[in-house]
Amino acid sequence: MEQQPLLSSGEAGGKAEESLVSYQYVGRSPSVHAPPSSVAAGKELSVEEIRAASVFSSDHYYPPSIHGALVGSPESDFSQDQAIIPQGGYDGYSGGYSSKEFGRQILDEVEVRQLLIDHVGHRCCWGSQPARRWKICSIEDCNVYVGTLETFIEERETIEEKEPYLGGKFDGKEKGQEFGVWELDLRSEFPILFVPQKETRVKIPHSEAVEKCPECDSRGDIVCPTCNAGQERGFYKENQMTQCAPCYGRGLIAHRDGSDTICTRCSGKGMLPCATCGSRGLVKCHSCEGQGSLITRNIALVKWKTLSNRKVSATSAAASVPDEVFHRARGVQLCNIQAYQCTPAFFADSYLLNRFSSEVIANRSPIPPAARVICERHMISVVPVTRVTMGHGNRSFSFYIIGYSREVFIRDYPKKFCWGLCCCFDWLKV
Repeated sequence: MEQQPLLSSGEAGGKAEESLVSYQYVGRSPSVHAPPSSVAAGKELSVEEIRAASVFSSDHYYPPSIHGALVGSPESDFSQDQAIIPQGGYDGYSGGYSSKEFGRQILDEVEVRQLLIDHVGHRCCWGSQPARRWKICSIEDCNVYVGTLETFIEERETIEEKEPYLGGKFDGKEKGQEFGVWELDLRSEFPILFVPQKETRVKIPHSEAVEKCPECDSRGDIVCPTCNAGQERGFYKENQMTQCAPCYGRGLIAHRDGSDTICTRCSGKGMLPCATCGSRGLVKCHSCEGQGSLITRNIALVKWKTLSNRKVSATSAAASVPDEVFHRARGVQLCNIQAYQCTPAFFADSYLLNRFSSEVIANRSPIPPAARVICERHMISVVPVTRVTMGHGNRSFSFYIIGYSREVFIRDYPKKFCWGLCCCFDWLKV
C-alpha cells in the first residue's frame, strides 16, 4: 500500500527547518470504485468525497472495499502535537518517520518543587512538609511511547419486528425483491469517521408480510388466565364464578347484634364474576390487540463503532505508573497513519519504535463476523515523563511529572493522614 503525504515535497522541504512539522498521511489502495479525480497524489480527501465515492458503485450500495480506496477523517481525538518528518524511502514508501525531534521539556528544581506543592495542596490529608523541605536528589527523563490502533467498523444485522395488522396496504415481496442487509444505501446515516459509537435502525424494503397471530390462532382472543387456568389450549369455560370474599358466599353480612344484611359486594348472590374477563372465559390477545393478524418486517440494525487497541512502552523507571495515566497525557505525535488496513510504521532511526509499532498492529482487535472494516488509524506518540526522587535522612520517595500538561503522579507520599478515607471524600465531592 503506497503512503502519500498530503503536502507536496516542495512544501515539505520549505518547513524542514521547523522543530515540529505537522504532516498527516492517508493510506490509499487501488479500487475500481474510486473516481479518477480523487486518486491524485497530494490531494486532501474529505468525508464528503468518501460518501460520494459510493455513487461509482454499479450496484449503488457499499461494496466491501469502498472505503479501502478513499480514506479521510476529521482530526484525531487526541490532543497531541505532531512531529512527523519524512526520511529516506523504504519498500516503496515515500518517506519514514523520525523519533528525535519531539521537543524535550526541561524542568528546573524550582518548577519541580512547585508542581509537587500544588499537587499536594489539592489533597486534604497530605502534609506539605516533604514537598517543601525535602531535598531533591535526582531528576531523570524516562519518556514513554504510546501506540494506538483504531479500527472503525460497520456492523449490520437483521432483526424481525412484529406489530398488530390493522388492515391496509403493506410493502411485501410482490412489490419487488427484498433487499439484503448490505445492499441498503446508508450514505445519509454515515457518521464521522472514528466516532466511538453510533446506531441506527432502517426498515428493509419489500420485507413486510402478514401472518396469523400464533398466540390466539388468529381468533383475536385467548383463554382467560384467571378463571380458566390449567385448561388445555383452545378450550375454555364460560360463566366461571368465584366466591364472594366479604360474605364467604352466603350473600349476607352477619353483625354482632345477630342481624344480617345483604352483601353489597355480590348483591346477595354470594358469587362474583371473574374480574379479568367478566366470566366470558376469554380476554383480548395482547400480541395482536384482538386483530387476529400480525404484520412482520425485517429491520436492519446498523452499528458504527471504533475498536481501540492501545499499548504502552515504558522503561523500568516508569513501570509503576498505570497505563491509563499515559493514555490521557498530552504528548507529541510521532506518526499518524490512516488506511483501509494499517501496516507498521517505519522509523529510519529507531529499530525499537519499528518493533513497537509492529506489536501494536499485531494486537489488532478482533472483528465481529457481521461487521466490515471501513478504515484504520495507527498513531504513535511520545509522552515526556520526568521522574523526581526526593529524600530526607534515610527516607525517600519518587513522583512523576507526565506530559506537556505536567500532571503529577505519586503513589507513596510519605506524609498522609487519611487512613484510606480520601477516596470517600472524593466520592462525596461528586
